[in-house]
Amino acid sequence: MSESKALVNSVKLRCDACKRVNYYTRKNKKLVERKIDTKKFCNWCRKHTKHKEAKR
Repeated sequence: MSESKALVNSVKLRCDACKRVNYYTRKNKKLVERKIDTKKFCNWCRKHTKHKEAKR
């Protein structure tokens, strides 16, 4: 079976502080080769922390 395009291009963003997956986003894997890291709000930490791309 083939996966949908949303599942193939989607990545998880994980909080560096508490290690929980809070966000899902998409990235073009042909153009962006590095891992995504952004500063986002974590509901469990209750503050803005760095979120990095996690494994599938």
